[in-house]
Amino acid sequence: MFGFRAMWSPIFFLFTAGILVLYFLAAGPLRSRFKDSVPVTFKQKALFTASILLLYAVKGSPLDLMGHLMFSAHMTQMALLYLLVPPLMIYGVPVWMWRAIIYRPGIKQTVSFLSRPLIALFVFNGVFSLYHIPLVFDAVKTDHILHAAVTIFIFIAAMLMWWPLLNELPEWRELGGIKKIGYIFANGMLLTPACALIIFAETSLYSTYSNPSAWASALELCVPASMLAGLDLTGPEMFNTLPLVEDQQLGGIMMKIIQEFVYGGLLGIIFFKWARKEREKDELEERSRLAPQPVK
Repeated sequence: MFGFRAMWSPIFFLFTAGILVLYFLAAGPLRSRFKDSVPVTFKQKALFTASILLLYAVKGSPLDLMGHLMFSAHMTQMALLYLLVPPLMIYGVPVWMWRAIIYRPGIKQTVSFLSRPLIALFVFNGVFSLYHIPLVFDAVKTDHILHAAVTIFIFIAAMLMWWPLLNELPEWRELGGIKKIGYIFANGMLLTPACALIIFAETSLYSTYSNPSAWASALELCVPASMLAGLDLTGPEMFNTLPLVEDQQLGGIMMKIIQEFVYGGLLGIIFFKWARKEREKDELEERSRLAPQPVK
């Protein structure tokens, strides 16, 4: 119905493929040009490739079109784009490559400031919550430039939010094991009000998904106007089997479930890493205590 361009976003496919090609060139033939570079592991290559494939699946596949048709699909998009893609990308890029990207005039200072835990925490969750205020949401979803700018801005904020937790640059590490756990809990708490507003609302909040005219305008972000002109569309109910309010509630629930899944898994990884380090530290101290002392 909507055509190949709307379903598979060939321009965005070329963009993501270009990023992947540049990554493998930097990790392979061009690696010797980077300072302190070491071979990129298979795990890092797999994680970065997974992040790019997921990025395309979220913003270039039919899921992106579905996000303009159903609010539940939109929230699933948001959860995957901001909670799964950044961690995979951060882990997939080796330390020396991150240094080549960040250690440039103006960029290092900006990243250093905006990735401070409290700032990164409140900027990401604040912008994400602000975006889902109905007045803001409807304006963003019906304007090409504004939609692209806000999506990119929130993605950068998400990368900066994840950075204090996951980056492996020794000079950038700011959070210890317990602090990381607290940081994750704080993230979950700050995102909860926006999800709760959506889940417990008794009326449809967004005209983009309830008003046929606004809905058609939002579709123009991914469907060519010439294609839309030839379609007989009556409104979002054509594609959604759920009532608008229930689809809206499902969207909030999907966001919260994916958030809890990602944060819960990360909490487990961080806790066991921290516990192992503490155990190794205690064993080292015990061996030092029991070691024979030199005779004076």
